[in-house]
Amino acid sequence: MSIGTQRARLFVAVITAFAGGLIVASGLNWTKLGFAQTRPMAAVVQPIAEASNAFVAIANNVTPAVVSIEVISNPKTGTTSQREHAQQLPHGVPPGMEDFFRQFDIPQQQRPMRGQGSGFIVTSSGYILTNNHVITNSDRETIADKVTVKMLDHRVFTAKVVGHDRTTDVAVIKIDGSNFPTVSLGNDVTSRIGEWVLAIGNPLGLENTVTAGIISAKGRSLAELMNPNGTNQYAISDLIQTDAAINPGNSGGPLVNSRGEVIGINSAIASPTGYNAGYGFAIPVTLAKRVMDQLIANGRVRVPAL
Repeated sequence: MSIGTQRARLFVAVITAFAGGLIVASGLNWTKLGFAQTRPMAAVVQPIAEASNAFVAIANNVTPAVVSIEVISNPKTGTTSQREHAQQLPHGVPPGMEDFFRQFDIPQQQRPMRGQGSGFIVTSSGYILTNNHVITNSDRETIADKVTVKMLDHRVFTAKVVGHDRTTDVAVIKIDGSNFPTVSLGNDVTSRIGEWVLAIGNPLGLENTVTAGIISAKGRSLAELMNPNGTNQYAISDLIQTDAAINPGNSGGPLVNSRGEVIGINSAIASPTGYNAGYGFAIPVTLAKRVMDQLIANGRVRVPAL
């Protein structure tokens, strides 16, 4: 037998053995046949889908416990003549239309002021955490005349202010009832910069809005916001910064981590326009919880100072 014939037979035997090995391995599920480029694509799509499903689950679980808060403050200033002028009505007003015409005759400074914010239910008996500046007047010290709470299921309640603290911008209100949906409070101390978070609230009158971002920084100090004009010298400023979209109306709503736990109360934004510019701030929930416990127990907070 020639050398060429022997080499040909050897080559055929090697090819046959290799093909047989592939068939046996495939039959025993040792390997799977497929295009090489499909594997990286699947590896990318699956984590994205998992993250999306996690956000959906968090929104479904937390949103029912997030409430819209509306406050009304009646004017307490003005001379007697201004108040009397506000009661004057044109001749020939149809019965039952007095209030409608009266609102156009009241000077601007004498008309009720309305405000809107957010909050979240922390106990099934109806205790709600929110911001001090949501339920107080512009002085941050006097409570609005009426505080109304609206839930996701469209139930509306008149809330009682349990207590509020200007130094931490935390307030607790209460609605009557039981078996309310609640949120889980987490630990902001263990949270890390770069973690995903969701901000939930009612920005710009758009109820039950959910936005996503990351923790951008921790321990931020906003002295000019917490202590304007030096009138709040004991203000505590230790805020979580996030790029999740926060706008007017988000104040008092929860900042939620990827486990569905509240780690902060959305409170402020840094923006030249007054609307979201990518810099939002939340009060750490560990601080808020300590304040809440004191407000429920004593109606006020004692702040130690040297």
